[in-house]
Amino acid sequence: MEAPYSRTLADLLFEQADRYGDSPVAFSADEIVSYRDLLDRARRVAGALRQRGIGRGDRVGLLVNNRSEWLEAFFGIGIAGAVAVAFSTWSTTDELDWLIGDSAIQVLITLDRFADNDFVRGLQRLRPAGLADIFVVGDPGPYQPYRALLEAAPLPRAVPGEGASAADDAVIIYTSGSSSRPKSVPLAHGAIIENGFNIGERQGYGPNDRVLLAPPLFWSYGSANAMSATLTHGAALVLQSRFEPGQAIELIEQHRCTALYTLPAITSAIISHPSFTPARVASLRTGLTIGAPQDVITAATVLGASEICNVYGQTESYGNCCVTPHDWPLERRAGCQGPPLPGVTVRIIDATTGAEAPAGEEGLIEVRGYVMRGYVGSSADQTAAAVTKDGFFRTGDMGRLLPDGTLSFSGRISEMIKKSGINISPAEVEDVLMRHPAVALAGVVGVPDATQGELLAAFVVPKPGATVRPDDIVAHCRSLASRYKVPDFIEVRESLPVTVTGKLMRRDLKQIAASLQKDRRS
Repeated sequence: MEAPYSRTLADLLFEQADRYGDSPVAFSADEIVSYRDLLDRARRVAGALRQRGIGRGDRVGLLVNNRSEWLEAFFGIGIAGAVAVAFSTWSTTDELDWLIGDSAIQVLITLDRFADNDFVRGLQRLRPAGLADIFVVGDPGPYQPYRALLEAAPLPRAVPGEGASAADDAVIIYTSGSSSRPKSVPLAHGAIIENGFNIGERQGYGPNDRVLLAPPLFWSYGSANAMSATLTHGAALVLQSRFEPGQAIELIEQHRCTALYTLPAITSAIISHPSFTPARVASLRTGLTIGAPQDVITAATVLGASEICNVYGQTESYGNCCVTPHDWPLERRAGCQGPPLPGVTVRIIDATTGAEAPAGEEGLIEVRGYVMRGYVGSSADQTAAAVTKDGFFRTGDMGRLLPDGTLSFSGRISEMIKKSGINISPAEVEDVLMRHPAVALAGVVGVPDATQGELLAAFVVPKPGATVRPDDIVAHCRSLASRYKVPDFIEVRESLPVTVTGKLMRRDLKQIAASLQKDRRS
């Protein structure tokens, strides 16, 4: 398919609205949004933001789940020339307080609540400084209703120099890293469009495709990846506000979805649901997934997305940097993560010598091309360690380049835990555990799980004379951390394995956790 000529997301929406007009761009709840509808609403959001002094380079927070308001607010921010800062709707009040301060946003567009998180009440308690306006989807409480943004006059298309450029940041996404706080990753307009188009090409997208998106838009997997791949091909997103397998089956059947973005845990939940039958999802053809070879095979043969693609990437590389072509034989797609996308270079570095490893040898994966310009906010000081002088991003993963030029991912060398496709920093969970008044020391590692990839195993040492009960620790974590960061099981111990200098020996702790997990299953 011919690529769009636009190199900013604002221009892309103008271009595609002119090209596809009344064709659907999104199915959200009971609403069908056309390309022309989305452009009109986004221009109104942009007009309202401009009235409030928001322009090129300013930052606007977006705390919304998968729904049409996320799309129209995101593109409205872009049309105004500003930068969208995507926050997770799993964020607790404590986490949101830090995110707002670190991101330096001037305006926040938020849900009133999501699941157990009452954002309006939390914001009232925080009274965040520096926020000129807060707009709320749902019950606004003391703040302004989201609909006020749509009542503004549409902002005209920006003249050159007034709006964003291809190299400007389009979105900032927070992703867990090696530190106790998430890292702030900026992604640029032009790279989102170009890399996203190439991802869509690998999947075989066309204007008639309908793409089920259950993973959130505030992930790079959702926005820089699925959204861009879909819109650059004139296709439509089918947005699921929050993943639930029965509803996912209904959406696939109702909208005749031809593609989906999935993860091993999502695939497993769908095919294990009592209402699942192959006939209900027979429209599926392609999509993306991650995981072991069997995960790809299951998505292709049991779920029925026969041309599903295997992928490799991270937020820093715009969601994906390697994707298997959809028309490759399934065995080949399952056996590697594909060749690098156009414009991307992958190299393997020998962990011992630091030299580039020969083809077929395992080493450290480094990526250049469509990668972030560097971390921002409080994580900016981590850029020098993450990006080499010649522009390669150090992924922290192990893998090998096969003779045919494809990448085979081996595993992570870092301490990161990946649960249901979500990167979780042990240090971040340990930070929460250590806030409990009775905890003297905490250690967190991942243990293998067939469904979710890894589970969180937490070990805590009580302060002298204190009593620690696992149920109390779980309640404590739930009050401070997102649900996916709450440990799956907690072990209270008298001590943890540490070096003579007091550094936690995670490898030893991981072995202990695996043994305990084995005992639990037997």
